[in-house]
Amino acid sequence: MSAAVTASRLDVPVRSLTVRTFRVPTEGGSESDGTIVWDATTMVFVRVEAGDAYGIGYSYADGATATLVRETLHDVVVGSDAGDTTKTWMAMGARVRNLGRDGIASMAISAVDIALWDLRAKLLGAPLCGLLGMARREVPVYGSGGFTSYDVPKLREQLGGWVRDGIPRVKMKVGRDPDADAARVRAARDAIGDAELYVDANGAYARKQAAAFALEFAESAVSWFEEPVYHQDFPGLAEVRAGSPVGMEIASGEYGYGLDHFARMLECGAVDVLQADATRCGGFTGLLAVDGLCRTNGMPLSTHCAPHLHLHAGAAMASLRHMEYFFDHARIERMFFEGAEAPRNGALSPDLTRPGIGLELREQDAERYAC
Repeated sequence: MSAAVTASRLDVPVRSLTVRTFRVPTEGGSESDGTIVWDATTMVFVRVEAGDAYGIGYSYADGATATLVRETLHDVVVGSDAGDTTKTWMAMGARVRNLGRDGIASMAISAVDIALWDLRAKLLGAPLCGLLGMARREVPVYGSGGFTSYDVPKLREQLGGWVRDGIPRVKMKVGRDPDADAARVRAARDAIGDAELYVDANGAYARKQAAAFALEFAESAVSWFEEPVYHQDFPGLAEVRAGSPVGMEIASGEYGYGLDHFARMLECGAVDVLQADATRCGGFTGLLAVDGLCRTNGMPLSTHCAPHLHLHAGAAMASLRHMEYFFDHARIERMFFEGAEAPRNGALSPDLTRPGIGLELREQDAERYAC
């Protein structure tokens, strides 16, 4: 394809933007982590059209996010050039200035930005990872669940099942009942053998409490301690990190909405591994900026949740270590999308025969959850 033809494919206006909301009940009742309880997951789904193609994107966010897309971002996006993803991303950020850039506004921008990248790749007839430039053909994942609402037999079954299916690293939740945490972690270790064991407190512990648990969890060979304290307590994260035993990494970043959040984490020496979520940090445009920041600082990056959405970007990011194969999101994505496959040998691989992010919504399967 000549450069002129390629340019003409992208030099077309976005003619429509639509947004829908789906709410999917959790499997088998309420779930919980160290700080919240939930009984359903909401997906805000965006579709954009230009030329002879369409792109899709989504975020796991409150339904108010869809309202913001519809009422605030729609007129910024419709009429923009399909190839101008960065320009449109900047314009969306400017439009939400008086609303606050973080939280719902950032998740709305994220869903739209992802859809625009999917559209761009489809207009060129290319998989997104090929358009971005691939760093790997297989993207490692870790199994993530182990909710505090699970009894010990269910905890063992889920984590042990992932290991038996070939995923060599798994994560469980801690923090809701600190008196039970050490025993639950020991039970998980017994169930998974020599696989890597991660724990996630979701900010449930105080600083000294987290430091003590780091030493106790090390006895069960826990190698990853996520959000041991509140995610914006960067000095506290740094304090826990400084006192953590050799072989245990401190991780955080899933609530980073802008590049300044990640930069401050690195300046404080808060983490050993930075996490980022494209459905929160500004879509793929934001995520690629985080990858650049990590590369500059020699910091490994791990994506948070939404595994099939992150796959193509994950295949292209130089600093990526792995992606989170989060139980709730993996379940929904496999329910809703053609192209969402199960991991093989502990990794997901992009289908290079499918353009864009490789996902197509199964309308009939999703419709029953529309709200």
